[in-house]
Amino acid sequence: MNEQNTEHGGSAQITRLHRGRPADQTSAWLRAPRSLAETGLPPVFVGRLALKSTLLNGKSHFSELSERHKLPIAVLEDVLAFLVRERLAEITHRGATDIDVHFRLTEAGRTMAVDEISRCSYCGPAPVSYESYIETVREHSVRRQRITQADVRTAFRDVRIERALLDSAAASLNAGRPLMLYGPAGSGKTFLAERLGLLLQGDVPIPYALYVGGEIVQMYDPLLHHDAPAADGAAVGDKRWRLCRRPMVLSGGELTLEGLDLRYDSASGFYQAPPHMKANMGLYIVDDLGRQRIAAQDLLNRWIMPLDRGIDLFTLQSGARFTAPFDVWPVFSTNLDPAAIGDDAFLRRLGSKLHMGPLSLESYQFVFEACCATLGLATTQAAFDYLLHELHMPTGKPFLACYPRDLLSLISASVDYRGTAREVTGDGLREAWNSYFATTSTESNSRYPPTDTRPDKKYAAS
Repeated sequence: MNEQNTEHGGSAQITRLHRGRPADQTSAWLRAPRSLAETGLPPVFVGRLALKSTLLNGKSHFSELSERHKLPIAVLEDVLAFLVRERLAEITHRGATDIDVHFRLTEAGRTMAVDEISRCSYCGPAPVSYESYIETVREHSVRRQRITQADVRTAFRDVRIERALLDSAAASLNAGRPLMLYGPAGSGKTFLAERLGLLLQGDVPIPYALYVGGEIVQMYDPLLHHDAPAADGAAVGDKRWRLCRRPMVLSGGELTLEGLDLRYDSASGFYQAPPHMKANMGLYIVDDLGRQRIAAQDLLNRWIMPLDRGIDLFTLQSGARFTAPFDVWPVFSTNLDPAAIGDDAFLRRLGSKLHMGPLSLESYQFVFEACCATLGLATTQAAFDYLLHELHMPTGKPFLACYPRDLLSLISASVDYRGTAREVTGDGLREAWNSYFATTSTESNSRYPPTDTRPDKKYAAS
């Protein structure tokens, strides 16, 4: 049994990525394969998968194999015929129905299964072909998204963010261009980036794994891919795909150049897709750009070809190379000035570079009251006035979007600990402020004079 490795050259695959699909060709994920040939996988590969599965689980039954590897009975019949013909398996029971079939491995089959497990231990859902994945990504490309102003108003109806900022961010998606959000830490850049994922419409099929160049690349990640509501999309005919909401993947300070390549596990013998590949057809956020363990310039240089051409290039352990779609809406978030982390060659590839700074007083109070409601804390105008005049103004702290949530979370924890009323008071705000900003009680007492902290006390605006 010789398995033929298929290498996908860069230039040839670039052409394939942009080639049209015949109008009468049904999407691969919508229909179940009716034969082994229709899986797009080599018979020897699927046969070895069945051998490993049978070795690990004892005698195999068609229903068990179908559930384990997401393959229809018609395909399993072809697989079993192949294994019997190669004298690697033998049928031990055949009932009245197509599904009532049992088989076991021959000695030659056991030997081959042991060898295959030592090379690659993957024994999950059968992968999909590389070609069908390319077609599916093109059909569901995030670049086909068209966002309207009404969509933005709906998605952000309970959030106080400047409308001009939101309009510019959404327009970058319509333009199919990346977005950079920059500004001081705590200004809400990450929150906005993640919330932008609500603008993405429609569900997408995610394969459990890909078969490329004779290797397996695991794609589906339950931490990143979330099942679509059953009523919101068409049924998946090919169970090797899983219908999910458009993915939203975030990478932070842990990101390295190696983390953007295929990750090969020598112990298991198969690959994990990098985060931006798992984010295909969705949103990919690079948070805290410039705070990674590698130079920002090196990281940005890694993105130039994907941003320009919509493809990325990967290399397998065998040396075979293949291209994959870079079909994400990239959003970069940084606390640094864009000019300090990227040269003109990179910055001109960004569709929009939007600054996020402190909130207006009105928006800051809106966020404060919304956080109180979320945490179940009673508040008054007096409490907010105390925060404004006795804490912010004397210290010059800007109205950053993160402060209300962080301070009120400390207050919530404190009242739970003490068993006191769930209300925001001046004393509670001062205690949370001192803890949050590492201010000692001595400094606090000298900075702030004794104040009546009853919730009904009014603090006049200066």
